[in-house]
Amino acid sequence: MDLKQRLMPLKMSMRNKLMALFAFMLVISISTYGIYEMAKSSVTIVIDEMEEITAATHAQTVEELFREQGLQVKDADDVSPDLTSSIENNMSVEWTRAVQVEVMIGDDVDEVWTTARTVEDLTSELELEVNKHDYISHEPDQTVEEGLALTYEQAFPVSVIVDGQEKEHHTTSTTVADFLQEAEVTLEEDDRVKPDLKEKLTNETEVQVTRVEKTTDVVEEEIDFKTVTSKDDSLERGKERINEKGEKGLLEKKYEVVLEDGEEVSRKLVKEEKVKEKKDRLVTIGSKPSTSRQSNKQTGSAPEQNSSPSSTNSTSSAQSSSGPEPEQDSQEEETVSMEATAYTADCNGCSGKTATGIDLSNNPDKKVVAVDPDVIPLGSEVHVEGYGRAVAGDTGGAIQGNRIDLHVPTTSDATSFGRRTVEVTIID
Repeated sequence: MDLKQRLMPLKMSMRNKLMALFAFMLVISISTYGIYEMAKSSVTIVIDEMEEITAATHAQTVEELFREQGLQVKDADDVSPDLTSSIENNMSVEWTRAVQVEVMIGDDVDEVWTTARTVEDLTSELELEVNKHDYISHEPDQTVEEGLALTYEQAFPVSVIVDGQEKEHHTTSTTVADFLQEAEVTLEEDDRVKPDLKEKLTNETEVQVTRVEKTTDVVEEEIDFKTVTSKDDSLERGKERINEKGEKGLLEKKYEVVLEDGEEVSRKLVKEEKVKEKKDRLVTIGSKPSTSRQSNKQTGSAPEQNSSPSSTNSTSSAQSSSGPEPEQDSQEEETVSMEATAYTADCNGCSGKTATGIDLSNNPDKKVVAVDPDVIPLGSEVHVEGYGRAVAGDTGGAIQGNRIDLHVPTTSDATSFGRRTVEVTIID
């Protein structure tokens, strides 16, 4: 038997041994792998409460698990339990990924990373106490997503005075106009607001609304008639005849009245119209010398010329004892009823001097009366009931016809005298 044949059994024996060894190693490896796999922990990763990943891992910590799974965690993310926690079989790890949002509080704007799921959670995370008067741009239950822009404005108190009442409103309005609209204050066209509607509000602002109302007021005023006199030489002096009684006219005036909060602050005449014309009083004043006076003069002088010596002596004696006014002169006097008033040297419109040049300012006790020269000639001497003897030395615009104005020293004297009817005796 050759060498080749002798070696064949040996080769087969070695092959069998190697195969047995390989089989044994394979069994060992499979057993070892099975034991290794059986030693892994089962972990569920919940992502944003919506996605789940289940993994069998030999990782010792949550951080190793995330690294093993290729998951990158940002600092703002929320991992529970945290990354340093040990891995346990059948554990659940919640991973909430942070999103970036824009938050505007007042005039401040910040970019914020947050894991809040709703706007309410976000305001709580930012420690914002949102009251009912505050402004927030999104509803509390709205989901927070990447790029959300949240605006928050805290309300502040503002006082408003309107319709006579003062109230306080909490507001986030930036202007007076927005605030009044929010406070449901309706403005009319002419109403006035302080400060201006465009002014910016602060917590120190006090808003005042003045209600302005424009109305028309119609007022009727009487127009006084004048007394127009004319002379009539067929009518005895001292007598008068009324030809027209006179009637007052009527004037209608329309005013534009401005009321502020119900009180009148201005009144402007916008239209004036005569609704009834006045009729002047027409009076005829007699200028004819009195017949009785003429006869008195004639009869009064006749006895003087034809009297006996004794009568003449008696008359002379009477004249001597009576002074410059003989008794018979009383028969030449004429008495007329007149409406009298009183004035002073310094009255409104008075110069202190009369129409005949008498200086009343320097002679406050001087007895002077203002007359209508057509009734009592200037320079005449008169006797006025309750006043005494005076000179007709002045005139007046209102002194017409049977009117007379008496000069007195003081204003109180004039006021006290008032207006009255007196008997006036004209002395030639």
